[in-house]
Amino acid sequence: MRNTTITDIAKKLKISASTVSRALNDYPDINEETKNQVKMLAKKLNYWPNPIARSLKSNRTNVIGVIVPEIKHDFFSSAISGIEEVAYHSGYTILVCQSNESYDREVINTNALMHQRVAGFIVSISQSTTNGDHFKALLDRKIPLVFFDRAFDQLPAIKVVIDDAKSSCRAVTHLIERGYKKIAHFSGPIAMEISKQRLKGYKNALKKANLPILNELIRYGGLQESDGYASMDALIKENVIPDAIFAVNDPVAIGAFQRINEAGLKIPDDIAIVGFSNNKITSLIEPPMTTVNQPSYEMGEKAAEILIEMIEKKKTHNENKAIVFEAELVVRKST
Repeated sequence: MRNTTITDIAKKLKISASTVSRALNDYPDINEETKNQVKMLAKKLNYWPNPIARSLKSNRTNVIGVIVPEIKHDFFSSAISGIEEVAYHSGYTILVCQSNESYDREVINTNALMHQRVAGFIVSISQSTTNGDHFKALLDRKIPLVFFDRAFDQLPAIKVVIDDAKSSCRAVTHLIERGYKKIAHFSGPIAMEISKQRLKGYKNALKKANLPILNELIRYGGLQESDGYASMDALIKENVIPDAIFAVNDPVAIGAFQRINEAGLKIPDDIAIVGFSNNKITSLIEPPMTTVNQPSYEMGEKAAEILIEMIEKKKTHNENKAIVFEAELVVRKST
């Protein structure tokens, strides 16, 4: 059975379709009696407005496109909750896509959401994104764009982030203050900005403590549990055993944690370990893991607030600006 249309309502009431449309949208030039008749019949016929047709007419919707690397990790699911809460109270809904850490999938998601005529984008890029042409296409079309956590810094766009270098320096300094000196760093993709900044913070802490920066203790990989496992496995096989590890994020730290346990080494007696993001699992494992807490929910809220302001004010340009949140070191038994 086909859906009821404005034309169907107009025919039954013997008025024009434009009058029905104005009545449903409470235009002041339509009298109250006509409005009531239209709305009652629309309800009786189970009429629902067609958002696609409406967006074609207005060239926009009240939908915000959100693209994240993965929904399963606590940081992104919490950030999405913050985005949705602000969007809901502002009369918007969100449409969430995950790139699954794939550049190609991120491009497909971006194009699909753009063709859905979303009002704006909130994005955290994938670990394999080194080309921002798909985001530039949004800016060229004057579609508002806000990055959070992982930004594509080569484009003039607002980003909601933490100070990764400062937070990492604080985490490694904590290890040094606990007496650890041979500290390894399991980094993320070399080209990714958060990897660069967290590596920078690691090196800054060692320099301040006059400790050597040893290339053999710096391992590059991805951002998954398997990457942390592989990095720790390589060190064990090379017989290069650090007394502490600072990981680029919690999943990498969890992977290293697993391999350390398999090797019969004790945490923190043999090897201490620090993660980054404060995923829920870090407080549930034994021993609980020290990590850096990113205010993910608040970051999502702020990204949504900025984007909606851009949409409402019809800003046709983006500015290169960073909104920086404070992160907190959460000390637990793994150090």
